[in-house]
Amino acid sequence: MQRTAAIFGVEGIALTDWERGFLHEAPPFGFILFARNIDMPDQLRRLTDSLREITTAATPILIDQEGGRVQRMRPPHWRDYLPALDQMARARDPLRALWVRNRLIAADLMAVGITANCAPLADIATPQTHPVLRNRLYGTDPQTVIAAARVCAEAHLHGGVLPVLKHIPGHGRATMDSHLDLPRVDASRATLSQTDFAAFRALADLPMGMTAHVVFSDIDPRGPTTTSASMIEVIRKDIGFDGLLMTDDLSMQALSGTVTERSQAALAAGCDVILHCNGDRAEIEAVTVAAGPLSPQAERRATHVLTYAKAPRHIDIPALEAELETLLA
Repeated sequence: MQRTAAIFGVEGIALTDWERGFLHEAPPFGFILFARNIDMPDQLRRLTDSLREITTAATPILIDQEGGRVQRMRPPHWRDYLPALDQMARARDPLRALWVRNRLIAADLMAVGITANCAPLADIATPQTHPVLRNRLYGTDPQTVIAAARVCAEAHLHGGVLPVLKHIPGHGRATMDSHLDLPRVDASRATLSQTDFAAFRALADLPMGMTAHVVFSDIDPRGPTTTSASMIEVIRKDIGFDGLLMTDDLSMQALSGTVTERSQAALAAGCDVILHCNGDRAEIEAVTVAAGPLSPQAERRATHVLTYAKAPRHIDIPALEAELETLLA
């Protein structure tokens, strides 16, 4: 059966009868989980197992587990982490500390059947970056961000977890929260190519990426990257990213129109997969129809993504926990 060009959230801590039936008949490329789906480790493992029972054993299951504010799995069952920018400033060896942190995160995810994480972030922090994003980032210059994002991605792959590079081609200059409003960036294309885009260009070999709901007015003043053919061309040709390109959540208020219109516009612009997170039944049905099956190019990229899914390499978790504590002391 062909896979729908979508990644869906589900409603709660266990699948409903409707979800079991509908998502079995029209299986999406993958799923994404949120705090509403998480109670304790055994429950979470049952949920991920059931998602694969109705699709395939290889279906990617994603989460946003950056650490800091964006962390769906939290104490008492899972570790808490500093915001990434704070950890980078505090650690004795920032890159080693970031690797250890993300390798521990990968171990937590694999233990409950989650196989992809929406990280690293290659957005560059500026004094104007909106607070919803700023302390989630790794640095204020391309070189620091590139090195840190590479370390984060490698730690995930070492642990058997697929990294998702975000927010292509860069969200750091946005002064508005795209969950609520549509940010506009007025920097010139030349400036962006040397800074924000350069960070993503250096990481373009990663298997999956997520768009930014941001307007770059010097390139396409009419619409955000997610629904802009001109901006997707920048991602594919200027940045050189040929991985599977998913939208940021289509439920966010940065985008206009119905979920059907948003889905159609994103796919027409050149995105491979729609990300729809809120678990709403009517919207899932609408996105499924609007998205249709993966295109041949998206199918090629989706198949290539799965070649990155390797068995996790062994680590000594208590030793890494102790090392991170020492690095942050």
